[in-house]
Amino acid sequence: MTEPLAISFRGAVSTDAPHIAALVNSAYRGDSSRAGWTTEADLVTGARTDAGDVLRMLAEPGSMILLCLQEGAIVGTVYLKQTDATSAYLGLFVVKPTLQGGGIGKQFIQAAERAAQAQFGISRMWMTVISVREELLAYYERRGYRRTSELKPFPREAGASVPQVDNLQLAVLEKYLVS
Repeated sequence: MTEPLAISFRGAVSTDAPHIAALVNSAYRGDSSRAGWTTEADLVTGARTDAGDVLRMLAEPGSMILLCLQEGAIVGTVYLKQTDATSAYLGLFVVKPTLQGGGIGKQFIQAAERAAQAQFGISRMWMTVISVREELLAYYERRGYRRTSELKPFPREAGASVPQVDNLQLAVLEKYLVS
């Protein structure tokens, strides 16, 4: 068995926006997403994001997009946004579908948590996950996230996203970080 290639991390810049949008859409929607296990293709159709959305996220105060790189290529992305004095939201967490299951995600989520602590001085991360995605919820639970009792409706203003299942909801998960 060969050693996996080393990964590194850096903050995204505006010129990364088209690459980020393409990677996010390839991991969540359409046939390309079926190469990995994070697909939402049977639950939601349409684009998850676009370069304009990514540029808006990059411009938001108190936010950042962290990239995971392998041999200089973007293979992962995560959006981090401070939501209050002690908390940050973690969203658009993606690893390239053909690389999923190899341990990159575990290293990347740890790097994202460290980056959020360093950038925002927070002690709590939270996220939302489609509530019927039990395997994805279990993945985050293995990383220390816990389901709260809070459920949110799937956003109707989700741009090109069109739910294919009635009454989709988002489960809220949280993790308290150690310094």
